[in-house]
Amino acid sequence: MSDEPTYEPTWDSVSTHPLPDWYDDAKLGVFLHWGVYSVPGWAPQVGDIQELLKNEGPEGMLRNNPYAEWYRNTMQIDGSPTQQHHRETYGPDFAYDDFIPAFNAGSSAADLDEVAELCRMAGARYVVLTTKHHEGFTLWPSSIPNPNKGYYHAERDLVGDMTAAVRAHGMRMGLYYSGGYDWPFNDAVLRKAADAMLAVPATPEYQDYATAHVHEIVDRYRPDVLWNDVAWPPGGDLAALFAYYYNTVPDGVINDRWIQPSGRRNIVTDSLARAAGDLIQVLWKHIPDKDKQLTFPGANWYDFRTPEYAVFDEIQDKKWEATRGVGHSFGANRNERPQDIVTTTELVRMLVDVVSKNGNLLIGIGPDERGRIPAQQQVPLHGLGEWMAVNGAAIYGTRPWQVASTTTSEATDVRFTVGAGRLFATLLDLPGARSFTLRGVDGRSVSSVRLLGVDAAVGLGEQDGDVLITLPDEVPVSAAYVLDLGSGVSWRG
Repeated sequence: MSDEPTYEPTWDSVSTHPLPDWYDDAKLGVFLHWGVYSVPGWAPQVGDIQELLKNEGPEGMLRNNPYAEWYRNTMQIDGSPTQQHHRETYGPDFAYDDFIPAFNAGSSAADLDEVAELCRMAGARYVVLTTKHHEGFTLWPSSIPNPNKGYYHAERDLVGDMTAAVRAHGMRMGLYYSGGYDWPFNDAVLRKAADAMLAVPATPEYQDYATAHVHEIVDRYRPDVLWNDVAWPPGGDLAALFAYYYNTVPDGVINDRWIQPSGRRNIVTDSLARAAGDLIQVLWKHIPDKDKQLTFPGANWYDFRTPEYAVFDEIQDKKWEATRGVGHSFGANRNERPQDIVTTTELVRMLVDVVSKNGNLLIGIGPDERGRIPAQQQVPLHGLGEWMAVNGAAIYGTRPWQVASTTTSEATDVRFTVGAGRLFATLLDLPGARSFTLRGVDGRSVSSVRLLGVDAAVGLGEQDGDVLITLPDEVPVSAAYVLDLGSGVSWRG
């Protein structure tokens, strides 16, 4: 008999679900955005979406959306670069669904084992795949027809085959589902701020549809991560859905994007929402920068938060997952330039920073319709994997220390993690001198030190109360350098 707890369909019950160690230990996942949008694979060349939102407001962000997976929406916005590209490339009469045959033809022969191996090689411990993005097209042969599209899904069971490939490579499998948006369901197009919530289908029919979808993927694939996006349709019983998931996958985890808008919608409230959205755009330049962020308010219960293209200054009490693409898009964007792709050094330092503050990193890559990952997206993943092979002890299975960061006496940024009782201090660059101190680390409490990946001895001493480090004469070039300071180390501040 299983000793796993049984969860009741109440918030009091599901909120007792503990964060499983495997997720807290994993630290790194790969986010696969794959769908019909992978065929055109295009978005305009702009900066990351947080900067775009800050500078141009919601309307400017939606019109110039750098997310290629939003192609169906952006191509319908008059005057958008995506609309212009679509008409010039495919013609004004080419509908979005005209891409489906090419997607089915390409994905039918996709080598999913190769994709899974790339994720494993990068050092990922889990993978999250889009089962249905906002376009409404499912990557599994759902038995539930879309009322406006019928059986609207890929010909191949891409969810099942990718799940099998990922697990065969020793990783956990997560499944993403867009519960907030299903554009074909209500023919939604997001152009303004108010559309963010107004575009969520508010009918009981959609609530039943989305709930049945989630039950279907839980029953068929037992996902280790259940990753909803944007929101959840009003009505229904989310506590019951979570209890069903936890009872089916006891060590599964649920993200935070399950906020439910009010189900009482009418012309008056919709008009007020649109008026408020228009006012936000007019007043955008006067809104403080700290409030100009793409955020997702937490639902009644979640195991971890998912800020997008965001960073924190301090250790977060609640487990979180930094989610972003290797470029400015999650889906494949053939229009991205090399300078739009994160470098190995940037990716390594990002991971170290996130983990020091109680986070995981979910890094996004976008296969094309044939399941091929663009070469320029693979480069930083290969580099990350090589770094993790040497320095993984400072990442996997670690927890935050008393503080997340300090600097050296040479002003080099440092991040702390603790694993197996040992304190790791990761230098985000080489200091300007061989000898330096770690500000705030009590030199009297450090009895040993070594530099991961280097056999040569590291000098150890004390200066003005801080630990004094002297690096070997020769240190290999690396994106970041990990010092193992041993156990019992004290922070003196």
